[in-house]
Amino acid sequence: MNRPVVAWAALVYTLVGVISCVPPPRVAGEDAGDGRPSTESQVDALFAPPSPETIPGDLRGEQIRLGYKMIVDTQEYGKRYVGNALNCTNCHLDGGLNPNAASFVGISTLYPQYRERAGRQMTLADRINECFERSMNGKPLPPDSVKLTGIVAYIEWLSTNMPAGSTVPWRGIPRLTSTHQPDPGNGKKVFEKKCVFCHGSDGQGTMAAPPVWGPRSYNIGAGMARVSVAAAFIKANMPRGWGWTVTDEEALDAAAYINTQPRPDFPDKIHDWPKGGKPADAPY
Repeated sequence: MNRPVVAWAALVYTLVGVISCVPPPRVAGEDAGDGRPSTESQVDALFAPPSPETIPGDLRGEQIRLGYKMIVDTQEYGKRYVGNALNCTNCHLDGGLNPNAASFVGISTLYPQYRERAGRQMTLADRINECFERSMNGKPLPPDSVKLTGIVAYIEWLSTNMPAGSTVPWRGIPRLTSTHQPDPGNGKKVFEKKCVFCHGSDGQGTMAAPPVWGPRSYNIGAGMARVSVAAAFIKANMPRGWGWTVTDEEALDAAAYINTQPRPDFPDKIHDWPKGGKPADAPY
């Protein structure tokens, strides 16, 4: 079985597991998972990704399939634009289909939108390129890139079943409300006990999971470089397949430990939050 067929079979398998799933109530953050609550009023909406059978057999269908490949195997299909060892699906788990991990389902209906970090209105393509520059520590895809068009098409397809005018209750990552002061020292112990099997004792990743610090991980401009965001992601999804098994305190401590380790800089950080509103846990 060739690689594209295997990849598409994986999408079908994943969709079977999540379709028509209704995620638990939460305070939702931005689609990139910054942990900040949405100011929009929520309306009833089901987490209902479309069936792969609905993908058309035309050019649009090819764009959707390419977009999926870009998400799940960014190292292969987007390697010219990636500067680390991550794939998009490392944060947007299950190809963007996991409702607890910054899912792509319904996200396209929210764009264009004002982004406080950028201080301007952004399109979905703009937001995708932000991720390539920050989380992937790479460079933006050209506006006319077929690969950028593919990612947009894939996310738009995943939003097919969203009613017009509805919000996205599962947006971002379930937020932690703990008042616990993160302790990197204890976080090191949590990491050694629950994280090293997949991420390695040096945090540089294994065949099972990506690097979480160092030159091959996300840079300091990424949303995941904020302790609150990383902690929320850890709480809801880690260890992989065992989400919700660590305490809030363990998640915050582990996130603090991971994000006090060295990682790439992001030179354009000087332009972030030009109109104010910088989060307290931004690492710069």
